[in-house]
Amino acid sequence: MDAMIIAPDPARADLTRAVRGLDQNGVVQEIRVVEERPLTIYLNSQEIVTAMTIGDYPEYLGVGFLRNQGMLLEADVLTAVDYDDELEVVVVRTERATNYEDKLKRKTRTSGCAVGTVFGDMMEAIEGLVLPDMAVKTSDLYALAHAINTMPSLYLAAGAIHGSVLCKGAQPLVYMEDVGRHNAVDKIAGWMRMEGVRAADKVMYTTGRLTSEMVIKCAQMGIPVLASRSGFTAWGVEIAQKVGLTLIGRMRGRRFMCLSGEGRLVWDADPAQVADEDKRTRRKSAEDAE
Repeated sequence: MDAMIIAPDPARADLTRAVRGLDQNGVVQEIRVVEERPLTIYLNSQEIVTAMTIGDYPEYLGVGFLRNQGMLLEADVLTAVDYDDELEVVVVRTERATNYEDKLKRKTRTSGCAVGTVFGDMMEAIEGLVLPDMAVKTSDLYALAHAINTMPSLYLAAGAIHGSVLCKGAQPLVYMEDVGRHNAVDKIAGWMRMEGVRAADKVMYTTGRLTSEMVIKCAQMGIPVLASRSGFTAWGVEIAQKVGLTLIGRMRGRRFMCLSGEGRLVWDADPAQVADEDKRTRRKSAEDAE
């Protein structure tokens, strides 16, 4: 059985800050709010982007962002990944000489939070893509949803944050959080790239909406299943159907909706036997909070 490799660390002091304010009754209250800081990503000597992030796992974020934007190729050999905390810069170095000046001119803002960007040729990267076959047990989906939504996290401690979780079977493996859902996915992509982890037997769970960018990134990573307790966008569904990705949303208690790739599902759980969400302890999705 695989074990949890990276879990949220809500007790980490540098990820949140205590702030005092007045509640609806005029009473002074102290709450914790998520930190947000810039991280500038370089590929060799070229500045690529400055992202707003909570500041953990900058090396994974840098590598994952470049990989998901098609700038870091599967054949590329990483020679170094250097992070400077004072300059708030991560530099990813490769044996291959790189120059993406033209590509940077074509970047467009997407619907993601913070500074999510997708480049004009990202859709080209999924043309002709064939995702691996794998069986997905509905019992595993229910187990994952329960484990993830009740796990201690920055979201439960401070809110205003998204999470993405790489899973295998019923086991969450790597749980990343950030102010933007795309950052959390990029961290997982970077971890997989640097650790040499295969994608064919994995499930990606996200707390945010199932948008076109989320579907494209998941497909590019070679992960065949994407699930969320939140809802869908039409373009996200269209792209998932095009590439054959299993897309599951609105996972709450015993309920879910699968709008693409339903052939991978193995219906081994009776929904009537699955406990529904306890409204007193229900974790609101990032979509609910927006």
